[in-house]
Amino acid sequence: MSENKRIVSGMRPTGPLHLGHYFGVIANWVKLQEEKDCFFFVADWHAMTSEYTNPNRIKGFVPGLVKDWIAAGLDPEKCVIFQQSKIKEHAELYLLLSMITPLGWLERNPTFKEQRQELTQKDLNTHGFLGYPVLMAGDIIMYRPYAVPVGKDQLPHLELTREIARRFNHLYDCEYFPEIQDMLTAEAKLPGLDGRKMSKSYGNSIMLSESIDEIMPKVRGMLTDKNRLRKSDPGDPGICNLFPYHKLLTDPARLPEIEEGCRNASWGCVDCKKVLMESLDRFLGPMQERRARCSDQDVADILHAGNAKARAVASRTLEEVREIIGFED
Repeated sequence: MSENKRIVSGMRPTGPLHLGHYFGVIANWVKLQEEKDCFFFVADWHAMTSEYTNPNRIKGFVPGLVKDWIAAGLDPEKCVIFQQSKIKEHAELYLLLSMITPLGWLERNPTFKEQRQELTQKDLNTHGFLGYPVLMAGDIIMYRPYAVPVGKDQLPHLELTREIARRFNHLYDCEYFPEIQDMLTAEAKLPGLDGRKMSKSYGNSIMLSESIDEIMPKVRGMLTDKNRLRKSDPGDPGICNLFPYHKLLTDPARLPEIEEGCRNASWGCVDCKKVLMESLDRFLGPMQERRARCSDQDVADILHAGNAKARAVASRTLEEVREIIGFED
């Protein structure tokens, strides 16, 4: 796919993926692999920035993450799937970029401040956590992409990546690293089962790998329109926690019927949840079949092949970077 422009993106292995991950990130990746030269990586070193006390746990999540990607539709014949920690060039570029990145840029990073306040149970006063945007910058510019698919919340990180790349080009009087564009992805309008943000830590998620039998009690307990106390009370799909699921998962031709049934109280929440279960079964069934066919050996083979492709690009980049800064062999 040399005629296509390259993009790069990654995801931390911190546990099974849920529907929010699919609609927020993976669905877009699946489309992009048909159009672009895509490099998607397992960001296990990034996971270490907050989970450094238990690295074996991170390692254990890697196969499951790749299986979720394959189940969701990523095709290693159409994109490069690799593991960050297996490409040692990432560490070298991270080191070189850290030498030129002003400390103030990292201290002003809004995510650094927010996560230190939120994750009070973890000691995040580490060099790795402060400097992870530099590692992120290295992960991206290593492959010299033209764009990175991001959500609005990640725009500050991408701008910092651009600033680091510009500083490298300025200091060494070159135009080596490109001006990376942001490829904004649509926000996934899918709340958690309890109305909060969908998150593994809240226990309010539907996982891509869960069976229908495991999902059923979760759907039965879903939050709906709080103002609808009885089946005879008219509801409002606009404030119902369940209706966004229908908009993403149910046949669009059925949405007017569901919406009208809620508003005139001819449908109860139980009826609505039954239709959602049918929609989830149709949606997740093919994914889970693909996941079941993907063995641990398949994952190892996918990563081995992807690592080789990524390493070939990364090695060339590092050779050129060393030559630019005067550290060539």
